[in-house]
Amino acid sequence: MQDKLERDGKVAVVYSPGYGAGWSTWSDEVDPTDKDIAEAIDKVVTKEELISLAKKKYPTAYTGGLEYDGVSIAWVPKGTRYYIEEYDGSEQVHILDENFGRIA
Repeated sequence: MQDKLERDGKVAVVYSPGYGAGWSTWSDEVDPTDKDIAEAIDKVVTKEELISLAKKKYPTAYTGGLEYDGVSIAWVPKGTRYYIEEYDGSEQVHILDENFGRIA
């Protein structure tokens, strides 16, 4: 299990809300709670640095969701179930009840 970026009892979940390409939903290889990716976004690294990091960690993952403006972090309460829904590349983070979804 990977480390997660946590702050104030919440976990960083990386998603791309802009249309065009999804980051968390377009590859089964990607972990939306990846601490290194979340920290890079939180530190506001350049787009090129972020894509380079992602390619090192996830060599076969599609990085188009990182190439567009709008890759973001949703802060989800730790232990909360959530899922990421995608439509036309635009992702949304949804909080679920205790019986469904991933756990932050």
